[in-house]
Amino acid sequence: MSDSSYCNSLFQYRRFVTREVKIGQIGFGGHNPIRLQSMTTTDTMDTAATVAQSIRMIDAGCELVRITAPSKNEAENLANIKSALKEKGYSTPLVADIHFTPNAAEIAAGWVEKVRVNPGNYADKKKFEEIEYTDETYQAELERIRERFTPLVKLCKANQTALRIGTNHGSLSDRILSRYGDTPLGMVESAMEFIRICRDHNFHDIVISMKASNVQVMVQAYRLLVNHMMQADMNYPLHLGVTEAGDGEDGRIKSAVGIGTLLEDGLGDTIRVSLTEAPEAEIPVARMLAERYSERGEHARIAEVQSPINPFEYQRRQTRSIVNIGGKNVPRVCMDYSGKNEITAASLFAVGCNYSVPLDKWNLTDMACDYIYCGKNVVDFEIPGTLGLLFDYDAWHQHKHKERCYPVIPFSALNEKIDTELIFILADTTEWVEGNWQKLSVHTNAVILLTTSNAHGMPDQRAAVFRMMQKGLDIPVIFWRSYSSLNEDRFMLYSATDLGGLLVDGLGDGIMISSDTVPMKVVNNTAFGILQATRTRISKTEYISCPSCGRTLFDLQETTAKIRARTSHLKGVKIGIMGCIVNGPGEMADADYGYVGTGPGKITLYKEKNVVKKNVPEEQAVEELIALIKEHGDWVELA
Repeated sequence: MSDSSYCNSLFQYRRFVTREVKIGQIGFGGHNPIRLQSMTTTDTMDTAATVAQSIRMIDAGCELVRITAPSKNEAENLANIKSALKEKGYSTPLVADIHFTPNAAEIAAGWVEKVRVNPGNYADKKKFEEIEYTDETYQAELERIRERFTPLVKLCKANQTALRIGTNHGSLSDRILSRYGDTPLGMVESAMEFIRICRDHNFHDIVISMKASNVQVMVQAYRLLVNHMMQADMNYPLHLGVTEAGDGEDGRIKSAVGIGTLLEDGLGDTIRVSLTEAPEAEIPVARMLAERYSERGEHARIAEVQSPINPFEYQRRQTRSIVNIGGKNVPRVCMDYSGKNEITAASLFAVGCNYSVPLDKWNLTDMACDYIYCGKNVVDFEIPGTLGLLFDYDAWHQHKHKERCYPVIPFSALNEKIDTELIFILADTTEWVEGNWQKLSVHTNAVILLTTSNAHGMPDQRAAVFRMMQKGLDIPVIFWRSYSSLNEDRFMLYSATDLGGLLVDGLGDGIMISSDTVPMKVVNNTAFGILQATRTRISKTEYISCPSCGRTLFDLQETTAKIRARTSHLKGVKIGIMGCIVNGPGEMADADYGYVGTGPGKITLYKEKNVVKKNVPEEQAVEELIALIKEHGDWVELA
């Protein structure tokens, strides 16, 4: 096993087989299917509402229902909820979600099938303080944690209650941050401290998660966790999720990039898609992500190649810059118009290029695509000043006298050097074989449009780029994926999975996505959403919005919609919208501004991780947030 191993294979789909953990009567891990779960948003003390919502979740396909238990009262009421569900014929296992209160966890362990604890706040505190530790003082802290956590471990073992050790990037303790920094390693070590205590008591009914709102951090942390487990001969089941993913297409794309990237490599035994929507709406999304892998083992072989990257850190592949592709340029978005009967100025509105007839002027949005692949179509109108057009080689000859018109040449037809500033070489991964490489050496003006026909497409394209890196080729690569007969939801989730994983590893200089069923506007928005989720190109406001739970102190869906309506034009600004204080301060550290519920009808506003205004009345809080953004110079007026 190499020092950077984190899965069975980077190229052949094989699930990382974990030990089976029984939660109630349901098996998690091992050879069980990927399990789907979600979390209630009701007040846990409202038994009827919690039971009713749990039933809606279960009927939608939820296999594990998580319920918050912030205090002893809620923990005790879990018994009533469980009893009421049983009376109605439901035996789905329940999970108590615990933060800060070990006493509540110990009570809950007697009533539910699983308890989730967060290592960052179960026995530690977070005040954003940097603390100096010697080895001796740090060991003393570990002994304190052991003393605090051991009673729960013993209770869970006696009651046959499973544990989820759920690390959250936003709530790493000051102790961990001081020792390991704000890093994936800190997240892993935070969990490993608790895992070691469980193992010392011969307790192994544990599931582990490494959640973050930053997808790059989330993917790196899970990979590093598995790497550490492999080295320690551990194989505990993995619960996958991107925390505070948000709502709508943004939440779905962000979740698919993070969860899907790991599923592609065979990691993950249970998933939760954290959307700022009703919890039953999360289950169909989770199912669409998971079901792709039920038959994924049947795919064309991908030749093994040594990985040239560090999977635990983001570093973009170094490529040469050609026009505006590669080098230090942001990844480009290319849209496929080659299947259209004709291309008109009006048809470009869908991809962010808006033409005003009265002004005779193009207006480009922040999500205007960079290139359009025209195929054999004729374009006989003036195009926007930053847009590039790609034509099949034989059709390009009638356009080559125009600015920003470039040829697309199949790799198999590539011969003499073509005298133009930029060419696109269309190649399938199967064409990357020994003996073909020298064909590229004379084409210093080339960008590769890389396609795949392999059912395991993301690793197939990854392998092709790995080979390029091993050969020392610095040619920019634009990944092209085509999807047929998919509805919008599946298209969004599948493309985000397939392309997101490549971008998370810094392998791409652009993306092109094609669909025969999805509107061009949705395809374009999805492409930019994938770049936004991977943080490789920012084109809009980012919302770090929690999915709500029984701790939430305001209507998250309504409030998120209000804030989005007023701020969605603030390109690059990150706004955290948190229903309570549990994850609020931590996630605020990754946001520019924070809106956090801190009491009934009361909101606290943050600038980054610093409290700016406390106890703002909810009815005034959105206006106060906008005033705060203006005060710090990040506000722009809508045109």
